Parts: sequence; structure tokens; C-alpha cells
Amino acid sequence: MTSTALDALTHAQRERLAFIDFNLQYFGQVARADLIQRFKTGLAACTRDFSSYKELAPKNLLLSHTTKSYHRLESFKPLFEHNAESILSALCRGFGDGLSSNIQPSSYCQDATRLIHPNSEVIATLMRAITSKLAIECQYTSLTSGTTSKLLVPHSIVNNGTRWHVRAFDRTKQQFRDFVTTRIECPKILLSLIKPEESADKDTQWQTIYDIILTPHPKLQYPKAIELDYAMENGQLKLEIRAALLGYLLRQWNVDCTDKGILNCNTYQLHLSNKSQLNLKDIEIAPGYQE
Repeated sequence: MTSTALDALTHAQRERLAFIDFNLQYFGQVARADLIQRFKTGLAACTRDFSSYKELAPKNLLLSHTTKSYHRLESFKPLFEHNAESILSALCRGFGDGLSSNIQPSSYCQDATRLIHPNSEVIATLMRAITSKLAIECQYTSLTSGTTSKLLVPHSIVNNGTRWHVRAFDRTKQQFRDFVTTRIECPKILLSLIKPEESADKDTQWQTIYDIILTPHPKLQYPKAIELDYAMENGQLKLEIRAALLGYLLRQWNVDCTDKGILNCNTYQLHLSNKSQLNLKDIEIAPGYQE
């Protein structure tokens, strides 16, 4: 079906069909109740929307009378082109208006340069596996092992400040680890149930929440500048963060993690004040975690 048929619809109709398309692609299923809750439409209007979608893409979905939901078929091809950055923002904040259109850059407000975003099909497969609590089989390329076959049980997708990675249980290593999403190729969902020890609630690093205290670097001549940058109160910035993400934050923010703040304050303008309360393993990638 060409885009002409979509163009003939009203914007409101396209929003609702895009919502159906998005849920099928990234969660693997969508129900009438989802559409009603999101758009406050009646049951009759909701039924018409699903009929319109099925007319446009008959090979994309199938109604399951058991679950009363429409499920994604293997022959699925998205009706809408979902921009990668918009997709990831929508997954973080909750799906917005349904149309993940391209972001238009401003001529007077520029964001920092970002790395290449992961393939939207990879993200879609990961999200369906996470939502359904299933494992995936994929090819993964690392700097140490090259390209190998992996069996992963993903539970969360995270932006670590420089790139997107997925937190998953690695069945080969028998541990929870981080995997860069741009290095994942040919992911395929496995339909067998995962084991209890592979679920997110068994990921100790993910479930552990630290209260960290950041202060201006002790060697700074004018620490108030940093206090203003980070809206500190009484010279401190207190944050709650998962242990699995702590090292990334400390590295991205250039936090001096030495006990006495011995790193160059021109580069490392923040200092970790309560390092003694943390497990060193959780900050081993942070600047100066060992003096």
C-alpha cells in the first residue's frame, strides 16, 4: 500500500494508526483498550481504526481471541517510518502523539553531536523481548572477542550518556552485563520461557540504588561556579542512581573519584565525596577510582 492511502486520512486518524503501528513493532501487541485509553475514543471508533489499519496492512497483525489483543505477525512491515532518536525518546518518556517524525534542527539552538543511533529494527526486537520476558539470539561484535553468537535475556535499554546499550543476562557468561546496541546484529526472539535467575529482579547491580554526593573539586579556586552549574545546595549535589549506571555517570561528568581529589581540577571539576560507601566494583570505569 502506498503512502497515498495514508495521506488521505486525517491527522487524528494517522496518529491513531501510528500508535497501533508503534505498539505492534516495539511491543508485539496492541489492544482496543490501549487505543481507547490513549486517545479517549469510543469502542466503535476504535474498531474502525483497527479495520482501517488492517485494510492498509493485512499482513501486520492478527487478532487473538484468547488475549483480545492484536498480535504482530512475522510478515510485519511498518506503515510509518519511525525516526530512531524519536523512538528512543518515546520509549523513555512514553509514546507521545504516535508519529515519531524526524527531528528538525534549529538554526539558533544546537544540541551536542551524538553518536550513530542503533538500528530501529534491533531496538524493536529488543523491546518486544523485554516486554514479553523472552530471550534473544544474536550476533554481537566486541573489541575483545570479535563477532560471536550470543544468547541474551534483555530487561532494559539505557542511554549511558554516549551511546545506547541493553542490560541483559548473558547465558554464555552466566551473568548480567551491558551490550552496546549498535553492535547487535540479526537479533531473533526465542519463544522458550526464561529462567527465574535471568529476570531483572535478580540483577543485583541494577536493583541496587546508591545515594551519591558530588561536590566541586577541592582544588578549584572558585567552587561557586560549579555549584551554580549543578544547582547544588550547601555545596553538594545528591543523586540516586543504579549501581549498574554509576560508573557511566561518573565518567561522563568527569568526576574525580580519588579519595583526596588529586586529579587535575581543570578537567575533573567534580569530586565524589562518599566513595567509601560504595562498592568499588561499581565504579571501576570511573576516573581515578583507585589512587
